Amino acid sequence: MNILFITDLYPVSENEKTTPRTLFDFVQEWEKQGHIVNVIKPNFILNSFLRGKPFYKTGQYGKVFNVNYWTPFLFNIKSKIPDLLSSYPQEFLVIAHMPSGILFADKLGIPFVAGVHNSDLEVLTNPLYKFHFKKRLEKALHNAKAIACRSFVIKDKLLKLYPEFENKTFTAPSGIKKEIIKQDFLPINKDKIKVLTCSNFKKRKNIDKVIEACKDLENFELTVIGDGKGRKNLEKIDKSVKFTGYLPHNQVLEKMHDSDIFILPSIGETFGMVYLEAMSQGCITICTKDDGIAGIIKNGENGFLTLPNPDKIKEILLNIKNMDNDKLNILRNNSFQTIKEYTSNKCAGEYLQQLFKIL
Repeated sequence: MNILFITDLYPVSENEKTTPRTLFDFVQEWEKQGHIVNVIKPNFILNSFLRGKPFYKTGQYGKVFNVNYWTPFLFNIKSKIPDLLSSYPQEFLVIAHMPSGILFADKLGIPFVAGVHNSDLEVLTNPLYKFHFKKRLEKALHNAKAIACRSFVIKDKLLKLYPEFENKTFTAPSGIKKEIIKQDFLPINKDKIKVLTCSNFKKRKNIDKVIEACKDLENFELTVIGDGKGRKNLEKIDKSVKFTGYLPHNQVLEKMHDSDIFILPSIGETFGMVYLEAMSQGCITICTKDDGIAGIIKNGENGFLTLPNPDKIKEILLNIKNMDNDKLNILRNNSFQTIKEYTSNKCAGEYLQQLFKIL
């Protein structure tokens, strides 16, 4: 199958550190499965400057064709890629992710699949976008042949807004590399339960709520991986918390494997690979209710769901501490069985299988 993938959430260079690699991983897996994939990256130039992203001139970079523009989609899109589509075989599949990718694909006037992220829900619900982008995105989603939602939560929210999309909508979560999954669970020492959180220090990540929940809790030790402008204020909440700063990915996994509980009560997550990674290392994983990977994590079965509230978080931590070993082992085994179904190769294959059923 020939696939044209359209999204701004894609690294032009493999060395980019500011662009998430979740969609890049889908493309890699599809290529391993024998598909031919090329990428168009619509790049709103102001984003490159405002968000500190690397800037590339319009043109071909390996499999990626970078298209720069100043005014979002008020230009003749086909004039920007004059020879690109003519070089494609007669039949190819167009998959477009993020609002810019979906609007770009819709203006091409060819059948496409829309990949919906949290940013799409923001356009559809935030009053700031009411008079312009919302209507254009609604039109594009109606034109899409299928809609791939990046999480169960996003699918539920989208269908509440547009129940008419039910028959063409499916969930397309990401997966982790199966090579990182650990099968050896270290026993939990109830005299010193190791709690870990990991994130950049954005307000919506609610790291402060985790610190407040763990403060003065006996037999709990909290480690915080990450950094950001608010670090000094976070350090003031509880002097006993260990702050590591940013760590390389392999060291983050090592810390996870050495921890008992991972918690990140963030809001506004499209998915949250860090939760799957924590599960893969044997952590009892806690995420926010109705956000992120809720739907994969089922409360009390293979992890826990919480509200971003210190008292609620503390309640779950004490519940885990008071669980007997048999219940803990069942929960951790359930988590292990779950993560085996969310490897990158399985998720990429399932994405296309669900899509083909609809098409």
